[in-house]
Amino acid sequence: MIKNIKIVAVLTFTCLLCAFLLSLVNILARDETEKNQRREIEEAIFNLSPLTKRIEKFILDNDNVYRLLDQDNKLVGYGFIAQGNGYQGTIKILVVANQSLDELEGIEIIESSETPGLGGRIKEGLFKDQFKKLKVQPQIECIKDGTKKANQIQSITSATISSKAVVNIVNQKIKEIRDNINNESK
Repeated sequence: MIKNIKIVAVLTFTCLLCAFLLSLVNILARDETEKNQRREIEEAIFNLSPLTKRIEKFILDNDNVYRLLDQDNKLVGYGFIAQGNGYQGTIKILVVANQSLDELEGIEIIESSETPGLGGRIKEGLFKDQFKKLKVQPQIECIKDGTKKANQIQSITSATISSKAVVNIVNQKIKEIRDNINNESK
């Protein structure tokens, strides 16, 4: 009986110590992690919008939106994070659009837990490149095959749920941002 109590006590102490150390490392690394995430977002924005020379962050109804400015401080577009559910979990997307929010400059998948080899292909260039210069009015559509129109993308074979999820996430967020910007300008 005493032997069992000692084992439980040692295991409990070990678990508590490990939990404390993991929490400590998390707290100490939080600032650096956030700084790295911001840097990755800024690099992706500069890659998607070559005219952008300066990024200005502002908040619209709890949304972090980035105003993208050229060398003369003129607005060239907007960048924002859109997220929603995919097939296996949350998909987080950086979206860059022109200043009138009617055409995308492109997207970057920041976070995804979609099935590798299937839905995970949303991170690949062949899929993401379809969003460059894509019209978003009328809304973006996801098609399986056929001739694409200016507002359509080709879904990934055997991964239509993930493809449609990306399209729905982007459409929803663009509508929200457009509505919020219109309300701010009134």
